[in-house]
Amino acid sequence: MKIAAVSEDGKTISQHFGRAPFYVVVTIENNKIVGREIREKMGHAQFAGEPHVEEAHGADPRGHGFDAGAQSRHARMAAAIADCQVLLARGMGAGAYESMRQSGIRPIITDIASIDEAVQAYLAGRLVDHTEWLH
Repeated sequence: MKIAAVSEDGKTISQHFGRAPFYVVVTIENNKIVGREIREKMGHAQFAGEPHVEEAHGADPRGHGFDAGAQSRHARMAAAIADCQVLLARGMGAGAYESMRQSGIRPIITDIASIDEAVQAYLAGRLVDHTEWLH
């Protein structure tokens, strides 16, 4: 099993999925972390020049992040972790959350900052998904 976490420093889970520059991907075997790698993550910096429909007439009625352009951006973000089953973040838009789910990746919004602690809580079945924090 592989679990990805968005991060800015390689140790803590970022509070903002879209702004995080990379993923920390941990490999789990027998409920233990046996591998760790850092992968580049596309995000706001790479997409800054692309049009955002919600800024124009015809925005998706579900809100920010659900229009076709946003869904395309989210799919490109998910491509780097297509081999992961879980994505940990401490903040995320509802559109990105749904895009990850549609990509077969289970997003979890956690209040635990440490990647290792959050992974251990997930493995123990104690990690709460704070969907009320989606924006």
